[in-house]
Amino acid sequence: MSGKLYIVGTPIGNLDDMSIRGLRVLQEVDLIAAEDTRHSIKLLNHFEISKKMVAYHQHNEQQSSEGLIDLLKQGQNIALISDAGMPLISDPGSVLVKNCVANDIALEVVPGPNAGLCGLVLSGLDTRAFLFLGFLGKENKAIKEGLKRIEASEFTVVLYESPHRLPKTLEILDQHGLGHRQMSISREITKRYEETRYGTIAEHRHYYQEQAPRGEYVLCIEGRTADEGNAAAGLELESLSLEEHLEYYLNTGLLEKEAMKAVAKDRNISRRDVYNAVKR
Repeated sequence: MSGKLYIVGTPIGNLDDMSIRGLRVLQEVDLIAAEDTRHSIKLLNHFEISKKMVAYHQHNEQQSSEGLIDLLKQGQNIALISDAGMPLISDPGSVLVKNCVANDIALEVVPGPNAGLCGLVLSGLDTRAFLFLGFLGKENKAIKEGLKRIEASEFTVVLYESPHRLPKTLEILDQHGLGHRQMSISREITKRYEETRYGTIAEHRHYYQEQAPRGEYVLCIEGRTADEGNAAAGLELESLSLEEHLEYYLNTGLLEKEAMKAVAKDRNISRRDVYNAVKR
């Protein structure tokens, strides 16, 4: 009979956040797969847990996953942990979980802290729905794709950033025309020097031009504003022909006269110009 993979959340700073259930699982499993065994040994030593560990990280994920699947098939129970927080969330683990599903191996999650969610609830922004993007990326293609998603999102966007890349990321966001958006920046969440700053992206950019970033950061950016949404809609409509533009408003239930007036306003032309163009 196959064993079970436990996906165990660990503290993101404050060791008091380790759950009782998480400790029990780490004590009882046959093996712990850790992102960095040198880092995780500190956690185990703190709670006086003596357990064999193997490395499971982004550079050996495929190969290590195959070995762990074999052990699970043999009946061993394994706990998967990352350096901090929930495994798989901007951390390794997805390959192993996917292979467990494919091999009908039981899975169980042991919830724990998550920096992104903590930053979100501290942000003062809309939390009813949000878009989590993790790290924006280092390659130009990834950065451009991320910027497009941030710009278009109606929901609060949650990002992670390292201290040495934070000023550059803020500069990129500001230069992309997002400097007016509200943003919260949280650092060292649950640790001694936890701090959350509030303001616009442009204001944060100026602040970190003068102050050296320290610690790991969670950035929460407000979703697309009403003004941005109206401008985007206007640009989309202006790309239509006059006939298509008029048809759009007719489909909303406006009478022809009202629809022509709306088209004329969008395009800053006279209603007669609209009439002449569509009645030709």
